[in-house]
Amino acid sequence: MSIQFPNIPQNLRVPLFYADLDPSRANTGQFNQRALIIGQVTDSGTAVVNKPVISQGAIEAKTMGGQGSMLAIMTAAYRARDSFGEVWYLPLADDENGVAATGAITFTASATATGVLSLYIAAFAGSPIVSLVCTPTMTTAQLATALVAQINSLPDLPVTAAVDAEVTSKVNITAKNKGLAGNDIDLRLNYYGASNGETLPPGLAATVAPMSGGLLNPSLVTALANLGDMTFDFIAMPYTDATSLNAVKSLLSTVTGRWSWSKQLYGHAYGAYRGTLGECQTFGATRNDEHMSIMGFNDSPTPAWVMAADITAAAAVSCRADPAQPMQTVALACFLPPPVEARFELTDRNTLLWTGISTFTVADDGTVALENLVTTYQVNAFGQPDNSYLEVETMNTLMAVLRRLKIVVTSKYARKKLASNGTRPAPGSNIVTPNTIRADLIADYQAMQDDSGWVQGADVFAKGLIVEQNQSNPNRVDVLYPAVLINQLRIFALLMQFSNIVPASAAVAA
Repeated sequence: MSIQFPNIPQNLRVPLFYADLDPSRANTGQFNQRALIIGQVTDSGTAVVNKPVISQGAIEAKTMGGQGSMLAIMTAAYRARDSFGEVWYLPLADDENGVAATGAITFTASATATGVLSLYIAAFAGSPIVSLVCTPTMTTAQLATALVAQINSLPDLPVTAAVDAEVTSKVNITAKNKGLAGNDIDLRLNYYGASNGETLPPGLAATVAPMSGGLLNPSLVTALANLGDMTFDFIAMPYTDATSLNAVKSLLSTVTGRWSWSKQLYGHAYGAYRGTLGECQTFGATRNDEHMSIMGFNDSPTPAWVMAADITAAAAVSCRADPAQPMQTVALACFLPPPVEARFELTDRNTLLWTGISTFTVADDGTVALENLVTTYQVNAFGQPDNSYLEVETMNTLMAVLRRLKIVVTSKYARKKLASNGTRPAPGSNIVTPNTIRADLIADYQAMQDDSGWVQGADVFAKGLIVEQNQSNPNRVDVLYPAVLINQLRIFALLMQFSNIVPASAAVAA
């Protein structure tokens, strides 16, 4: 037997002891699954736009993105759910032609008794609340001035405020970041309501004009290109306009993007869409992307881009633990639920899930949890219904299996000679045959079934596995890998077949 040493030469004559290393059977390494937060920065942010940079936490994000920036707020929401995983930013500048969204609060009557006005601006769990003490001596103009001061004293809010130049009882509110995303900044009085001690002071009257008029989200083309070959398994996507979504779809494409054979970087993007049932359903019908999941919701004070960060973090924590485990009941950390009357009912949620829109549930205590996180993929290239990539767990499991296979192949076969089946290579000769590779793949599949629980049907897999030497290129091995991915228990259907009388046969036997 001739042992093949990677580095020790055969013609060595100098005594005595030399050791070489062969790690081909020792590699048990795992991928460090990074998350990426895409978000806009303000002029005060120090981050270099369009260049990915590692995050050092929610506090540092305020410096990188600027206080009250989309990037800073999304990072705070993400870190509230995933405090440990590696996170990077992709900072974006406002589009030079962008327009900031604006809204207003107008006081139309003063308080007749002292009380507190509670104003929620882009609210999520842990975000600042604007609390204004109103007294009977304050005029509507004084109330406006006091509210402006209170809003501007909270730099982590995504807006600035100013008293209207013509109507002194009116507070104009402007988004810090320009673009369509500013329209989703919710302005709301007394979100938690009277049962939680939030009511307008007696006599006080105020009207709220929702944020609107924001135009032009930043282009993602340059920023996404600058990601290079870095892997990002969980991408928080703040935008739902077609141009932005198509840019991410191209980035992750199975044909030419990160899921393609030539890149093998993988990853999945998560977003959220605000709208009524009809609006969410209509929007879902416009998307068909297996690498994007979008949660539908209506009338929550939390912006869609904050929810996107929350969902991404929840998915990251779950997937790192087990990519195949269903995410139903996984709790979110920051998303504030809509009022009961605005929540989607069971039949509504089922409709959304048939239109590529993900769903959530709300517990009695207000805890929001994932119900079914699906992809937006719905039809194949012929426009026919296709559920191949319906579940996000399918995509995460595929990612895990493919990466494991790559580790196996690159560790064991990086420098092997290839012989045809039937060849009997001597031990240590660094020769493999297709049948040798086949046996290794079967053993690894069995381990993935027994240890990881990512696949099933090892016997069926072994029968269907084909490993053969390419006829045109004898240096190439072609493999048909008929994996059967593990399923997720989602539906438990029970027929309660009951009666009120013990069957006669049973009674006699007793």
